[in-house]
Amino acid sequence: MTKPRPIQVTDVILRDAHQSLIATRMRTEDMLPICEQLDEIGYWSLEVWGGATFDACIRFLKEDPWERLQKLRAALPKTRLQMLLRGQNLLGYRHYADDVVAAFVQKSADNGIDVFRVFDALNDLRNIETAMKAVKDAGKHAQGTICFTTSPVHSADLYVKQARQLQDMGADSIVIKDMAGLLTPYGTYELVKSIKDAVPLDLAIHSHSTSGLAPLCQLKAVEAGADRIDTSISAFAGGTSHPSTEAQVAALKDSPYETGLDLTKLTAIDDYFREVRKKYQQFESEFTREDISVQINQVPGGMMSNLANQLKEQNALDRIREVFDEIPRVREDLGFPPLVTPTSQIVGTQAVYNVLSGERYKTITNEVKRYLLGGYGRPPAAVNEELRNQAIGKEAYNDERPADSLKPELDKLRTDIGDLANNDEDVLTFAMFPDLGREYLQQRADGTLEPEPLLPPVTGDKPKASMATEFKLDVHGESYDVAITGVGESGAGRRKIYLSMDGMPEEVIFEPLNEYVAEKGDKRKKATEPGHVTAAMPGNIVDVLVNEGDSVSAGQAVLVTEAMKMETEIHANIDGKILIINVTKGDRITPGEVLIEIG
Repeated sequence: MTKPRPIQVTDVILRDAHQSLIATRMRTEDMLPICEQLDEIGYWSLEVWGGATFDACIRFLKEDPWERLQKLRAALPKTRLQMLLRGQNLLGYRHYADDVVAAFVQKSADNGIDVFRVFDALNDLRNIETAMKAVKDAGKHAQGTICFTTSPVHSADLYVKQARQLQDMGADSIVIKDMAGLLTPYGTYELVKSIKDAVPLDLAIHSHSTSGLAPLCQLKAVEAGADRIDTSISAFAGGTSHPSTEAQVAALKDSPYETGLDLTKLTAIDDYFREVRKKYQQFESEFTREDISVQINQVPGGMMSNLANQLKEQNALDRIREVFDEIPRVREDLGFPPLVTPTSQIVGTQAVYNVLSGERYKTITNEVKRYLLGGYGRPPAAVNEELRNQAIGKEAYNDERPADSLKPELDKLRTDIGDLANNDEDVLTFAMFPDLGREYLQQRADGTLEPEPLLPPVTGDKPKASMATEFKLDVHGESYDVAITGVGESGAGRRKIYLSMDGMPEEVIFEPLNEYVAEKGDKRKKATEPGHVTAAMPGNIVDVLVNEGDSVSAGQAVLVTEAMKMETEIHANIDGKILIINVTKGDRITPGEVLIEIG
């Protein structure tokens, strides 16, 4: 008879579950009321922070992520709190200097994190050394992470080698992080057994249910010697999220691996979260359901949810299948990186550009260029040299640990943010997202923080009449995409409506008896000439690199835009002089409109 070996459970309901299903939108106000019940369950840990939650807090929810952590710590005194940390990337999308990494880890520990799950998107373990040391210095649990993926260069032997390296680095435990749901049951058994035979550390299994196989994989992992599983309360389980906590507890009952968790108490918590989920119905997506095609496109759960939401905002959701088909091709071009933040954003955004622009690599994001320069670490396999030459030309590839070239930056960050920062936590918020962080801190100082609005929950009542904000308009056999972007008063009984038609911004004045006139208040127009500079995707202007009157050459960068959290340079199409600049930093832009005119 198998010797009893109770399995420990980490529940991800307060972090990865809602990141994977509702684009990371759950608010702290919906977490706190259930914390007392969660604290009584007896979890090994609750994952509550890290990943995309920091970004979502300041970008959409207008919450202080540090304050969220403090409140959760106070509300969950009996339970270990866990976070996901991207190694040298921390919670942002670039590498930070070692002093920022050490400070961030220490402040996270001070504010309540007990377990740090530390990973690098490329499995380049040089990029987690500083963070792992900082966790140990803070006296907390350092969980070394193996990002699981499949490719011609990834094998069980490679993962065992990485597990040994993590042990040598001082890891207290190891986790196999299957962010896309690529594991298969028998493959899981062999991998877990190989690692457990080689490394005497506790091993956790983190697998998304995207393919539908994750519950089976966890059971085989347990049989092979895994010590811990990641699950979610069933209200936010399944699909691109995780196996159901209640289902896995029931599956292991009356076995040598029984968890000891109370199914009745878990069910009561599930009832609460089923009501909470209704509040966020606007972020639901059909693309977060189980789909075995993930074994082909490898899109992870959090990426699936956010990608669908971002394409929806760009009126391009109907092309998501084309994007899914393009993602594996981009991934191969970049040397088969595992798809997890930030590489999932790098690959996913480039795939979107390739699809929406109608030409592969017509526009190459700055992050892809940085990746090809070695700015994120060493790719698992050789990259497409033709793409590298197109993206970076004669610039030299750097094979050193990327952070080795970064000077200490914490003091400069403190100076740059100045009085907007009330404490070191605010400085670190600014460090993660300089523009977004500064905007958040300024709005907080001005008392103008407003979270994005939530639509009323769907009920059984008869829906009230409402005005669509995005729709197709058919006129004499031609179809136009129309989006209402804002409203305002114009006086004398008039109402000004801001809209875009086929991506072009317009202002319309509505008068009594439905008479209206279009105002030409926006000097941007539809591109018609070779010297008209446009963007391939909707986004925001991050920087204007030229002035009116400057001479430019074809291919020269003239603007930097941001879309889907990634920055991209916009280039001049022809040689000439800058005649008109129609945009400034911070402007919202749409495809096809003239941003700069060159003549």
